[in-house]
Amino acid sequence: MLICLRMLESVRKIYLCGPIMDADPMAAKDWRTRAKERLAGRFILLDPLRRNFRDNEIDSSNEIVEFDLQDVRDADLLLVNYCKPSLGTAMEVFYASHGLGKFVIAFSPLGFKDCSPWMVRFCTKILPDLESALVYIERHFT
Repeated sequence: MLICLRMLESVRKIYLCGPIMDADPMAAKDWRTRAKERLAGRFILLDPLRRNFRDNEIDSSNEIVEFDLQDVRDADLLLVNYCKPSLGTAMEVFYASHGLGKFVIAFSPLGFKDCSPWMVRFCTKILPDLESALVYIERHFT
């Protein structure tokens, strides 16, 4: 039992960061599902969609933010879908990188000239697509 607990403690956690509020619900879910399928068994994936909150309910706003920030604190690294500007995504990236010194791996269809300087500065690595980001994680964190 103790060996199993120690093994679980050594499994790295990845927070799946990306637009939710202003995103198509299927798009927000699809990439996270693919990441979980690919990395399952080697990492613990922290998916904010596992909670059933609605972003536009005022009384749940503080809960949404605090639960997401707790996931960022608990994670060893972030996998970020930087498909478009997103205030929540940018704040989580800044908090993780600047505030906590976490490794932040993003994937983005945006060319360098179209990326926010803030995202370029606070993402450790930006790759062109989810597949490249997953390969990078597998190569450097397993």
